[in-house]
Order: sequence, then structure tokens, then C-alpha cells
Amino acid sequence: MTQQPHPNLRHLPFGAPGLEPRADMTSWDIFPYAAPDGLRLRTLEPPLPAEPPRMGESGPGACKLCAQPDEDYLWTDELWRLKAADEPSACPAVVLLEPRAHADIRDLPAQAAAGLGPMIQRVDRAVSGIGGVGRVHFYRFGDGAAHLHLWFLARPLGVSRLRGSFLAAWDDALPAIGEERWRANLAAVAAAMAADGGTAHVPAAG
Repeated sequence: MTQQPHPNLRHLPFGAPGLEPRADMTSWDIFPYAAPDGLRLRTLEPPLPAEPPRMGESGPGACKLCAQPDEDYLWTDELWRLKAADEPSACPAVVLLEPRAHADIRDLPAQAAAGLGPMIQRVDRAVSGIGGVGRVHFYRFGDGAAHLHLWFLARPLGVSRLRGSFLAAWDDALPAIGEERWRANLAAVAAAMAADGGTAHVPAAG
């Protein structure tokens, strides 16, 4: 008898050949391959004379993350805020951890910097606890915003092709998890975070 996948994995098209990506990823500036040439890398443009300014580079008054109220987040405490990605995607959950202070990793206030490791552990446990999660990947890119934000992606349990550095690309390309289950997963993450302190801002699932 074939084992049924976890409910957090049932939206994934296992065994379907020739899948079309969910989004037109080939049009993105950062997509590395030239279409329709498949695996031929795009031409690299010469370096810019200076890095382009990021959102919030001039300070908290120009930062969209600083301007968001706590109610837009899943969970908050005095130093940190955790929010969901804007919409469902292929991973059972994608959340972002941000410091309250308008700071990047290099100028993170001492108290937040000292607590960053334990906070990463807390988010990992909370996201893992929703079920159907093999690993929780976390990333810091930092190219779009001057306010530190760490991405946490719940890698679907046992799906070996999604292991490693391409998980974020798969997450954009594959069908999204259903809205109801996505919201239930996020509520579970918020509740797990609040169990160790802080405030959950989404109602408990069920």
C-alpha cells in the first residue's frame, strides 16, 4: 500500500513530468539561466560603480518594515518580530524574523545580537512543529532591505529533490499550498513562539 503524504505535502505534484513553473521565473533579473537555452548561463553585466540603495538605507523613516504595526506580524516580543510571507507558496510555511531595531546584521544592537542564535532555534522549532517538515532552511540575503530579515523555509519532509540551496527556487515554481492549511500552519507557528514568551497576533487554528 502506498503511504499517503503528510497533509502539508499533498498539494505537491509528485510524479508529474514536464511541469511548468508557477511563476515566470525566467523573466527575473536574478534568474541565472537564459531561456529558451536551458542550462546556458546568462551574460554577466559589468559591475556597477556603486551598490544600488536598499529600502530603508537612509534610516527608519524610509523603512517599510519599521512602519508595519505589530498586528501585521505572527508574533512579537520586545526585541523581535516574526511575520509570514505575503502569500502561500509550495513550502508548508515561509516566515521572516526581523529585529525591532532598524539595523542590519553588522550593526545589530548588542542585546539582539546576543539573542539571535537562541531566536533562530526557537523559530526552527516552531516551524518544524507544524508537521511534514524535513528541515527548516534559513537565509539572509540582505540585498533588498537595510533592515535585517532572516527567511525560514519549511522544506517538505522526505522530498529529496528539494534539499539544499535550490529550495527557494522550487518554492517559487511549484504549486502553492492551500490557503486554509497555510493559515493553520502560520497560526501553529505563532502559538509555538508565544509558548516561550512574546505575543501571538493570529488566532489559534481550529
